[in-house]
Amino acid sequence: MKPVQPSVSLLRAQSYDHTQLRQALEALLEPLGGMTAFVKPGDRVLLKPNLLTGGRPGKECVTRPEMVYCVAQMVQEAGGKPFLGDGPAFGSAKGVAKANGYLPLTEALKLPIVEFHGRRYETVGAEFNHLLLSKEAIEADVVINLPKVKSHMQLTLTMGVKNLFGCVPGKMKAWWHMEAGKDRDRFGEMLAETARAIDPNLTILDGIIGHEGNGPSGGEPRRLNLLAASRDVFALDRAIVDLLNVDPATVPTVAASQRLGLCSTVEAIHFPLLHPQALQITDWKLPDHLMPIDFGLPRVLKSTFRHLYIRLIKEPMQAYAEQ
Repeated sequence: MKPVQPSVSLLRAQSYDHTQLRQALEALLEPLGGMTAFVKPGDRVLLKPNLLTGGRPGKECVTRPEMVYCVAQMVQEAGGKPFLGDGPAFGSAKGVAKANGYLPLTEALKLPIVEFHGRRYETVGAEFNHLLLSKEAIEADVVINLPKVKSHMQLTLTMGVKNLFGCVPGKMKAWWHMEAGKDRDRFGEMLAETARAIDPNLTILDGIIGHEGNGPSGGEPRRLNLLAASRDVFALDRAIVDLLNVDPATVPTVAASQRLGLCSTVEAIHFPLLHPQALQITDWKLPDHLMPIDFGLPRVLKSTFRHLYIRLIKEPMQAYAEQ
């Protein structure tokens, strides 16, 4: 069977004004079949924004609440039941959402905010078979991934694939920084496998204002006037790397996706609206330098964390599986 050609919809968009943004999102999704191609009446729909931190309001470190509001509206009009979920690096999803102005919009739509806790699931495969994913993400009928485009001091760029790492619950994120972070290639493959396991139905990237430089939180806002959408999160990331003139080999998630056969070349992607070349950014600022993915912690702290992981997470999960 001939593989389906991935399609990435790219559009210029200049405003987070609700009316203008809603029109832009409708135009963006139209070549993909519109929201009703993804959401059916009664579907429980996870909206997964980037809720990195509540500590830098105005720095464009998180997906804009206006994006979530408009997408949630579209889901509701398609008959779906949207809920917002994430596992921020610091604090709770509700706390970070509140600090970034989400609550008036989520309350207006009666949009629940779900913390990624509860029972966890193990991914399939020998290499990462103890990678745990949140029940809330795995059991959703539809997953709509809503990343922000940002430079990243550990991974060069963060886009759709990296945003799904938020579906790894709680302290497990720090564990994987320790366990796989000593090898950038392996860490990238872990992120790609996370994205493959979650398999988002739709990714819509917030690039109207991105975050460049020493991201994911220490850089500065950068206006790009861009929205992107695709059924294929790997193709979307590959297109954005090309648009920003960044070498894909320097982005561990994209390089890993290519090694694993998940990522198309730009030439193999269908662009029904604009091509990346029509939106080229030639002066996007990458980090001044790259930091160790494993945080460069002393060996004694890594050993302590490994012990806590085995005692508090892995052993209880094994006991649960044996019941």
